[in-house]
Amino acid sequence: MNTPTSPSGVARSDGSSVQIGALVPLTRPGWVEAGQHLLAGLELAVREVNDAGGIDGKPLELVVRDTAADPQRAAAAVDELARLGVAALAGEYHSVVARAAAARADALGVPFLCSSAVLDALTEQPTEWIARLAPAQSHGWQIYADFLLSAGHSRIAIAAESSVYWASGAQILRDYLAPRGGTVIELDMPALAPTAVCDELVDNRATALLLLVGHPEPAVSIVKSVRRDQRLAEIMIGAPAGQPEFAEWARLLGDDSAAIPFLRYLPQRLSPLGARVETALRERLAEAPSFVAFEGYDTVTVLADVLRSHGADRARTAEFWPRVAVEGTRGPIRFSRAPGISVWQWAWTPIQVVDRDPAEPNRFRILHAS
Repeated sequence: MNTPTSPSGVARSDGSSVQIGALVPLTRPGWVEAGQHLLAGLELAVREVNDAGGIDGKPLELVVRDTAADPQRAAAAVDELARLGVAALAGEYHSVVARAAAARADALGVPFLCSSAVLDALTEQPTEWIARLAPAQSHGWQIYADFLLSAGHSRIAIAAESSVYWASGAQILRDYLAPRGGTVIELDMPALAPTAVCDELVDNRATALLLLVGHPEPAVSIVKSVRRDQRLAEIMIGAPAGQPEFAEWARLLGDDSAAIPFLRYLPQRLSPLGARVETALRERLAEAPSFVAFEGYDTVTVLADVLRSHGADRARTAEFWPRVAVEGTRGPIRFSRAPGISVWQWAWTPIQVVDRDPAEPNRFRILHAS
């Protein structure tokens, strides 16, 4: 699915507009709901930029490509968008996909502002071409580990699938928890059915289970099995990657969707700008916007500021990252070189640990904040 979007519904390549290539997961096996929220934020910001006069009088346009959570497809999309002459690339939710896109953008010399992906090693080597809004995984997941310890959990089981992203998350948790008295028990997920996960939790005397697995499956099946096992009535289920953020989680799990803490990249209270954008996003999505929608909006806000400063020259965009100073929906956005991070990084977006309220699963409770 290749979807050009613009104020007129048609992307132009005749120089009459300034184009941004948007990488978004819009079909399975991509996380479609996350992609829809990301795209809604991108599109809302583009509309507002154009209502305010565009970029030096030219309309700003998105040229959207569906990555479907496929790294090769994303890399091919970067190639195509570079040939089309986009001024910059934006978006992507899945970390492994964003890494492939970033590598290709770096090789081609196309600036890429990554909206949502958190994998620390977004590129193998330091690059001037890539910047990121989302916090690095090591930063966010250490905050989550602090939450676990403060909640009294020291024997923590991890149900992790095989991928660079999940393996990175598991390593961050091990490295952070072990020196602080925590024990991480890794479950062999490819070999365990959801019901067998329950037996492992009992045998290992785990007090918390973290879901480092895909959504909806096997995450939904694991939650249902654990919730129905009377031996595990006191165990906490957690999902640091944010699976419970989206409405589909509540639709699939009902009451079982609640009391599963996850990471969310929002402040405790939105600024007037954030509140206004939240209202507009809610109208566009016909549901409460996730933090991913705000990431999309902030991405275009930053890129529009950069493009107004010097036009659509790619090299000058890459040079401008350290001079960005933009008011985003979640606070002032500036990029710097964070230790151990190879791209220009907003350090840091506000981070919360939240869950769905058991008394009202459509309402979120803030349990811990950075």
